[in-house]
Amino acid sequence: MKVDFYHLNFTPLERALPQVAEKVLASGNRLLIVAGGDKQRAALDRLLWSYAPDSFLPHAPAGAEDDRGQAVLISGEVIAANGARHVALVDGIWREAALTFERAFHFFDDDSIEAARAAWRELQAREGVDRRYWKQNEAGRWEQVA
Repeated sequence: MKVDFYHLNFTPLERALPQVAEKVLASGNRLLIVAGGDKQRAALDRLLWSYAPDSFLPHAPAGAEDDRGQAVLISGEVIAANGARHVALVDGIWREAALTFERAFHFFDDDSIEAARAAWRELQAREGVDRRYWKQNEAGRWEQVA
């Protein structure tokens, strides 16, 4: 299982998440987006409708429509009602349940960097977990630094 840590030091989640979601969908997979707060989930729902004038990511909040049929499902829990094998944790909080997926994307900013570092160290000892740490360079490009 792969865990990608995305340190949001230049690009905000509102720009980084749609890029990752588009790549997941382009690969033929589904995505579960997990955020603990109601306000953040509502903002993500609006974002995925309008993040770019010529783009659209098919999605829905969990419980709003047929969860099983959603390519991207936004939830407060790590439960893939849409059958997703990829999960994006977007509120800076690592959740152990993410390890049941094929791939996890853990987004965090400077406010949650200590918790991300703790999760990174904990996952180091886990067998079968391939960790990658992504950080942006000064040009705004994502670089794998660990």
